[in-house]
Amino acid sequence: MKIASVIVDILEVPVEDAYVAAGRTIDANWHVLARIRTSDGTEGFGYVVKLGAQLVQPIAQAARELGESLVGMDVLDTEAAWQQMSRAGKWVGPGGLLHWAIAPLDIAMWDAAGKVQGQPIWRLLGGFRDHISAYASDRLWYSLSYEELAESARNHAANGYPGIKLRLGKEIGPAAQAERAQIAIDAAGPNVAVMVDGTESWDLPYARAAGRALQEVGVTWLEDPLHHENLEGLSSLASALDLAVTGGENLYTLHQFRHTLEAGAVDVLILDLFRVGGITPWRKAAALAEAHRIPLSGHVAPEFHLHLLAAAPHGEILEYMPRSGAILTAMPEPVSGVLTAPDGAGHGLELNEPAVKRYKVS
Repeated sequence: MKIASVIVDILEVPVEDAYVAAGRTIDANWHVLARIRTSDGTEGFGYVVKLGAQLVQPIAQAARELGESLVGMDVLDTEAAWQQMSRAGKWVGPGGLLHWAIAPLDIAMWDAAGKVQGQPIWRLLGGFRDHISAYASDRLWYSLSYEELAESARNHAANGYPGIKLRLGKEIGPAAQAERAQIAIDAAGPNVAVMVDGTESWDLPYARAAGRALQEVGVTWLEDPLHHENLEGLSSLASALDLAVTGGENLYTLHQFRHTLEAGAVDVLILDLFRVGGITPWRKAAALAEAHRIPLSGHVAPEFHLHLLAAAPHGEILEYMPRSGAILTAMPEPVSGVLTAPDGAGHGLELNEPAVKRYKVS
């Protein structure tokens, strides 16, 4: 089935409750939305999401230009299309802005390909299963007071999540980090794993001390304690600590993933669908992790990562922090801590067209 047209729009989607992340207030999720229509009228869509407006316009323009090159291609030829777009943008890639521009188009192609074949994406990727465990990651920011953190942890536990992940900053000492984690552990109860994200804000001596303090109070997962390029430091940290050192969401290319895995820098690999450039390369990074016997998780975008992690035998758990529910007729939600793929072909999602029109940036 040939691609007949490609449309790319920018959406500014307000968040329900503004919050502070990386020292800045987040009050909107910016989407670059791509729609691909085939010659028989089948439409697939995909999008990427950013927390700020910076460089959204260039990403959208790049996606429009790349999308023009897809017209006339078979919608099932996802690998050929990805390679063509990668070659076209080689002067600004690999990685970076190029991958952000390719990703919504690639996701849209997979959605349309699934609809043309009458199959969900998780089955196109191998059909290992249609569901995956999910941990809660929303409303657990380091800007919260202890009382607000405890309330959020209790709410997530009451909703059946098997795990929660809170953010930790660099403004306080290791003992205070452990104290903050202990608040969440006590509030969530004994049946909920508490995970933490260092947001790449620590150096190695601090990470060693904080990691030991955190594992002593029962934290099971330490994400991004160091900068992702500090492979030697991450490897030594993973060897020294009993909890899982996790990361990978800041990586773009297979070259980066290979070096990270070969260094033994992570116990769990986290893939960011937008940074890797869509579903097509996501599969390859996932295969590298499987070859190294490293389990997988995904960074946000649970409505898409659900299909990818469910299809991967080594898919371990999904981060549930939806950012696009306002533009969908329904966002998949976990039941007793398990997220199941929606019925329907492709990714099974449907755009809320009035909302898309309302949030579209001219």
